[in-house]
Amino acid sequence: MENKKGANKFMKKVLTILFVLLIIFGTVSVYATTASQNTLTSGTTSTTNLVELKDKALKSLEDYQVAYGDNTYGFAAYILNIIRIYSIPFGFIGIVIAAIYRYVIGIRKLDVQDKGFGVLVAIITVMVICQVLPLVFAIVVRGWRG
Repeated sequence: MENKKGANKFMKKVLTILFVLLIIFGTVSVYATTASQNTLTSGTTSTTNLVELKDKALKSLEDYQVAYGDNTYGFAAYILNIIRIYSIPFGFIGIVIAAIYRYVIGIRKLDVQDKGFGVLVAIITVMVICQVLPLVFAIVVRGWRG
């Protein structure tokens, strides 16, 4: 029975470390691909890319303002969409950190294990709220306002 507990703890450690390495290598490869694409272009092209990104963001903001029929509601929907998009990677990083606290560091210290569980629950709750809030906003503003 004791051997199974040790094997389970070991597997949790291995899976956590593999997950962290997967996230790190995924981030590095995306960054390396983006960096290599940027170095292939000239200096004026990178300035043009920044202008294109700004124009794309302004066009997206205008689309939201037209869809909601008001500048304030459109701006709020645009910001909520940005929060929805960026909450996913930050949420996964937080989940990995909380899992390390719970399953790796918390094996020896129970108070750290409880801290990791609390952080894990909090991060998942915030992540779900960030994903659902734009939908609720759209339903309330477009559905009840008219």
